Amino acid sequence: MAPGGEMLELQGVPLSGGVAVGRAVCVHDRELKVFRFPLPEDRVESEVERFHHAVAQARVAVQKTAKGVEGDLSKELAAIFDAHQLILSDSSFLNRVEERIRQRQVNAEWAVYRTVEKLATSFKESGSVQLEERVQDLRDVERGLLRALQGIEHHELSELAGEVVLVAPDLTPSEAVRLGREGAVAFALEGGGLTSHTTIIARSLNLPMVGGLAGITEAATDNDPLIVDGNTGRVILHPSPELLAAYRTQQAENAAERERPLSDENHSPATTRDGVAVTLRSNIDLDEEIQEATRFGAAGVGLYRSEFLYIERSPELPTEEEHLATYRRLLESMAPHPVIIRTYDLGGRKIAREVLETAGDNPALGLRGIRLTLARPDVFRTQLRALYRAGVHGDLRIMLPMVATIEEVRRFRQQAAEVVAELEREKIAHRADIPVGIMIEVPAAAGIADHLALEADFFSIGTNDLAQYALAVDRNNEQVAALYQVLHPSILRMIRFVVRSATEAGIEVSICGEMAADPIHVPLLIGLGLRQLSVGPRAIPVLKRMIRGITVRQSEVLVERCLAAGDAAQVEQLLAQALTELAATAAE
Repeated sequence: MAPGGEMLELQGVPLSGGVAVGRAVCVHDRELKVFRFPLPEDRVESEVERFHHAVAQARVAVQKTAKGVEGDLSKELAAIFDAHQLILSDSSFLNRVEERIRQRQVNAEWAVYRTVEKLATSFKESGSVQLEERVQDLRDVERGLLRALQGIEHHELSELAGEVVLVAPDLTPSEAVRLGREGAVAFALEGGGLTSHTTIIARSLNLPMVGGLAGITEAATDNDPLIVDGNTGRVILHPSPELLAAYRTQQAENAAERERPLSDENHSPATTRDGVAVTLRSNIDLDEEIQEATRFGAAGVGLYRSEFLYIERSPELPTEEEHLATYRRLLESMAPHPVIIRTYDLGGRKIAREVLETAGDNPALGLRGIRLTLARPDVFRTQLRALYRAGVHGDLRIMLPMVATIEEVRRFRQQAAEVVAELEREKIAHRADIPVGIMIEVPAAAGIADHLALEADFFSIGTNDLAQYALAVDRNNEQVAALYQVLHPSILRMIRFVVRSATEAGIEVSICGEMAADPIHVPLLIGLGLRQLSVGPRAIPVLKRMIRGITVRQSEVLVERCLAAGDAAQVEQLLAQALTELAATAAE
């Protein structure tokens, strides 16, 4: 723990946005104790029956959880627990446990524990990311069975007073649902993943969650005051009174925004004090976020990550009709605003192993993004057909991820032309002239942005990967995460060159990385020439207030100072000074 209650800041991975202030409830060891008991032969069959009874109880518990999720959240999220029911109905799994009880003459708890251990090990060693991710579901089922066998009831968080932040090695989906519905205000985890079921549930419950917090369970103790910032991935133990007050204010503002009914202000443009309009669009992963985008006044979708269609259907690929239904729903919900759909940007390891049947040692630098689209046109023709068919339903725009060369854009356009010709031959309604833009997230693309601007219809700057690749820092690796500095002057210079290249070519340019979601960065982005930002829906009202309090001239002066700085620390200092001056001006 932080010595003497001193303030300690940990940097993790932001998994679910928002901020929370509370006190820690630490779960150091979530594993139920299981012991091996030999059984006399005449008790073996009764032990098998006891196991069957526990399975029935566990099924009822899963059904109850799924029903609650469907009622409180959505049918789609409730479907997450289908995996639990499948395991509890899988004759192969159940037979293995029964055989272990009979052949080893052991108690059911031990048989369940050993069976799950062997299956989990085989899943992890299979080389299939899809199977690796299902280990969490398997563990969830194991705990349900052991609780039923041992007659253990859940302790309820509602028994604890105050705002509780769960600090744990990890959480299973059912634990996230149960604890979130019982009143937890945030989750701070050593594990966690961007696409895990637990993360999806936390987002749907609007609970801040930060993962990748190495050593959090050792650093924190029960009742420690702490802040969880799901927007930046910061977790602060024993925060100073000033920091606590600042986050309490932000938390209250966020709560007020959630409760505020739709108003003209939500949908009024964000305009600087000197009359320059800034367009704010929404980043979307799941269908459930469409309503939030509308509620908070997004002027369209600046980034729809279509890979979540794959993640939800994994290990199967979505059909053309499933693609089309999702895209049409997006377009009709956001009309008349544009919807920018990014083609698959699946991590190289997952798609390479499960679809292409190849492997790579460094998936972040492997066959992913536009490279994968071009390498397997047979796989991605389904998505392209659906995109060009969906174009008749609204202002759809296609965005290509991980572009590094001009040739990649030209090859994609050729592939798209073949799909359009195919739809014409089949006499299927489609739109042939859908704008095609690119993500600027590879330093090589930023360096030739002036040439790429002549090939693409628009740019969107992905600061997450751009900074990661430019700085050679894996932001998900806690050992080097502190070196991930989005305010590094080299990143700012790249952004300025990209914006200038787009402006000179007469094409739109926006930013959709996490940098745009932080209101502190707004003056910097405006000064760099950006007039379109795409962020999570809930960040929009706060960004609008910041934009309305600044002028373009002030922002441009700030940028010139920051570009002359030698490191990120100097930029942060200049930015803090500028924000103080802005606050003083606004108060006059």
